[in-house]
Amino acid sequence: MCFFDFLESLILKVESSFNFLFGGWGNFTYPCVAMATAEKPEGPEKAEAASPGKMPRTARGRATLRRLLDAAAKEFGDKGFHEASISGITRRAGTALGTFYTYFDSKDAIFSALVRDMSQSVARAAAAGITPGATGVQREREALAAFLAFAREHKELYRIIDEAEFADPESYRAHYEGTATRIAARLDESVAKGTLAPGNNEIRAWAVMGMNVFLGLRYGMWDEDRPIEDITSVAMSILNSGIAGAGE
Repeated sequence: MCFFDFLESLILKVESSFNFLFGGWGNFTYPCVAMATAEKPEGPEKAEAASPGKMPRTARGRATLRRLLDAAAKEFGDKGFHEASISGITRRAGTALGTFYTYFDSKDAIFSALVRDMSQSVARAAAAGITPGATGVQREREALAAFLAFAREHKELYRIIDEAEFADPESYRAHYEGTATRIAARLDESVAKGTLAPGNNEIRAWAVMGMNVFLGLRYGMWDEDRPIEDITSVAMSILNSGIAGAGE
């Protein structure tokens, strides 16, 4: 394992050197590199996944990056930002210490990448939980249900996002602003379809997100006994009817 990690690190450094000298792969081919990796370089990973200039070009490299991010989620989730260590991340990932620096410049760098990665994972989970064609309050109910299920499965989510407020304020803010933007877009679409009443969807989105976040904390992190259907039913009754009495 250590030998192959070293070999991958060397290969990626060679790739980076050629990239610098020739401005990218373009029409150039490098048989020695192709033979060493036994793979044709593919499109780069998303820019935010690794430190600048260190995005993996091969499926094996992307798999290693994924292992490091998953290991980082466990390390930061268990120990917090300050107690977590690079050596702890590589032990959990089953990689050599030097492999870490093939993809990330520092502990801060992988933490920032992890916050962005988890934010994207939340977005994907919510989107996957929405039935095609769903709109209005039903659409928000399905998104909340998917988020609660995700929070129950990934309990490290809250600790990592919360610590980002101090360890990486920019990523912390981007997470919540990005989430609110996605919710507002859904609300805009529902208003356009006539399934929600018109209103200020930016403020509505932040209100919906605040409700979802704390429901996830209470019924995803602290307690999994209450059925998700019961939680979403109450939450959506607030959106449908509010909580004011008949005389209000």
